[in-house]
Amino acid sequence: MALSLMPRIVPQTKDVCKGAVFFLHGSGDTGIGIQDWLRSILDDDFKFPHLKVIFPTAPLRPYTPNNGGRSYVWFDRKNISPFVSEHETLDETAKSLSQLIQTEVDSGIPLSRIVIGGFSMGGAMSLHMGYRYVPQVPGVFALSSFLNNGSSVFKTLETVSDKSKLPKLFCCHGDLDQLVLPEWGLNTNKQLEELGISTEFHKFNFYHEMNFKEISMLREWILKLIPENSSQL
Repeated sequence: MALSLMPRIVPQTKDVCKGAVFFLHGSGDTGIGIQDWLRSILDDDFKFPHLKVIFPTAPLRPYTPNNGGRSYVWFDRKNISPFVSEHETLDETAKSLSQLIQTEVDSGIPLSRIVIGGFSMGGAMSLHMGYRYVPQVPGVFALSSFLNNGSSVFKTLETVSDKSKLPKLFCCHGDLDQLVLPEWGLNTNKQLEELGISTEFHKFNFYHEMNFKEISMLREWILKLIPENSSQL
C-alpha cells in the first residue's frame, strides 16, 4: 500500500541540504497535523540549518481500535496495548517508507545522515524502520511510544551479533500518559537496551503529548548525531 499523501517537507535554512529527519505522526493525525503541532510548541517550524525535515502521512485504512473506521494510521492493531500480536499491515507500510527514504538516498543523502522517529504510533513505526529495515541510519527517536511484547524488532535484534553500528535511540514519555502507559514505554526502552541498543530515556510530567523541553532536547540530540560540519557529505 502506498503512502496516502505526499509528505510535507520543511527545507533546511541554509542553501545546502546535508541530511534529513523523518518525523512520523501518531494515529489519526497527518504529516501536516504534527508539523502544525510542533510549530505551536516551538513558535516556529522544527527547522535545522542543514537538514530537511520530512513529515509523511500514513495510509488511510480501517483501524480496529476505531471500531473499524478509516483512519490515518501506520498499521492496524487489535488494541492499543503491548499484550497483543503485531499486525501484518506494519510491514506493508514499512516497505512504502523504505521507498520514501530511498528517494532521499537517490538524491545524494546517505543513510548515515538520515534520522527517523515519531510520536506515539509514529515512534513505534520508526523503531521497526531503524532496527529492521534501515539499520544504517545513525538514530531513531520514539516519543510516547511502545513496542508489543514479542515484537519482531526484538526478534530481529536477537540475531544481530554486532550491535555497535545500530542506531542510537532517544525516548521520551509522560508520567501522566493514560493512553500509552509510561511503563509500556519504559519497558520497551529497557528491552532494547538489554539487547545492546545505546538508549536514553527521559520522563516528563505530562500526558500523551509533546512539550517544549522534550522537543528542544530532541533537536539537540539530532544535531549531535548529524552535525552541520562533517566530511560525510
